Amino acid sequence: MFLTITTTGSPERPATDLGFLLHKHPEKSQAFSTSYGTAHVLYPEADAERCTAALLLEVDAVALVRRGKGKGRGGAPDAALAQYVNDRPYAASSLLAVALSSVFSSAMRGVCNARPERAAQPLPLRIEVPALPARGGPELVRRLFEPLGWAVTVEPVPLDPQFPEWGDSRYVRLVLESDALTLAEALRHLYVLLPVLDDAKHYWVAPDEVDKLLRVGEGWLPEHPEQKLITSRYLSRRWSLTREAMERLELVRLAEADDSEVEDIDNAVEAESETEEKPTPLAVQRRDAIIAALKASGAARVLDLGCGQGQLVQALLKDPAFTEIVGVDVSMRALTIAGRRLKLDRMGERQASRVTLFQGSLAYTDKRLGGYDAAVLCEVIEHLDLPRLPALEYAVFGAARPRTVLVTTPNVEYNVRWESLPAGHVRHGDHRFEWTREEFRTWARAVAERHGYGVEFVPVGPDDPEVGPPTQMAVFTVVVNVNDEKEAKAA
Repeated sequence: MFLTITTTGSPERPATDLGFLLHKHPEKSQAFSTSYGTAHVLYPEADAERCTAALLLEVDAVALVRRGKGKGRGGAPDAALAQYVNDRPYAASSLLAVALSSVFSSAMRGVCNARPERAAQPLPLRIEVPALPARGGPELVRRLFEPLGWAVTVEPVPLDPQFPEWGDSRYVRLVLESDALTLAEALRHLYVLLPVLDDAKHYWVAPDEVDKLLRVGEGWLPEHPEQKLITSRYLSRRWSLTREAMERLELVRLAEADDSEVEDIDNAVEAESETEEKPTPLAVQRRDAIIAALKASGAARVLDLGCGQGQLVQALLKDPAFTEIVGVDVSMRALTIAGRRLKLDRMGERQASRVTLFQGSLAYTDKRLGGYDAAVLCEVIEHLDLPRLPALEYAVFGAARPRTVLVTTPNVEYNVRWESLPAGHVRHGDHRFEWTREEFRTWARAVAERHGYGVEFVPVGPDDPEVGPPTQMAVFTVVVNVNDEKEAKAA
């Protein structure tokens, strides 16, 4: 898929200034990696009178399927071939819009240090999109672009020129012309309206898309006659996000009509929000649950296995009941960040004697981990490949063998309650798996039986009656001392 941007000029104001505005030199052909392929920028023509920049996006159909998990257009569980053979590599869509914002990010913001006066001035512009999916037909294309100051030429693409009786496809060839818009305004129009006409996006629409829409639509969207359709389609028809965006757009319109700031118009909402209680983040609830379980066990010397950047270690240090806290992680970078978070270099001698950080892998036994009251594996096991879990199990429960072990992990059943999480996706790109409540309990009970522990399960976060809590925690407690058992048998 591709589009071209053309401008004209004169010897005093050469058209090649387009290269400065786009931050891409006309004498070079440049390539940029994207999540779904490679974007190329080149100039088919570049002289003082006329300059054309072309953005060509080569879409990797395999990457599109893998990253999309087979969801959305271009993939369906019962149509494997359609995942790879579709219109995504050829028709302008949200893929091209994202490439525009990535490759021409400075131009879209109107930033040009070399030619600031040109960036702020309207240019004679001609934009061509050879293949644009238009759900709503040529008439909708005109309704979207003409109110913005564009002269619109839109030609339906026939299904097959050899058989005109078959009629037109849903694709059009689009030409936009204007001498009243800046380049930044033109790019922002395309960024929003390309996926709106396609009526689809290649990525999950999260709540932050509302902020993005209002930011890119500033100056033109609040007064657009098709504001509701644009907002709904851009936000993938998610009614809650669409309603939020429409309410905020109305505030912008009212503020502009009253020549005031949005905050002044919306002061009632601000006053109310001051009295509302903000929900406690899940990470904080998780740490609170861990600390409560550790105190209930009577632990004083605690291991934080897979301590990451030291958030739990920091929380444990605030409670004098924990006399020794050891943070272990395989990543030296994480341990360095943890040291900065804890301010180890400025910590008093007495406080510093309570905390130790060292590098170690939970896939191997480590004598340094022996003799502690409790060990915590907070959101750790899901980052390991399943075949490596037995090694971790032996290193912690068999070799180190603390009296109490706490293990927390995501409850995959709760994922349907996260609006911003696409169906079928795990919560973090590094998660190798996420278990249901039954899968986690089956694993935990088997570990407890093999190593002489009892185990109880504690919900962390709101316990949904249908899908359970967002985090599940297992509390392991030693019930059989293996060494004593061996000595008894020997006697």
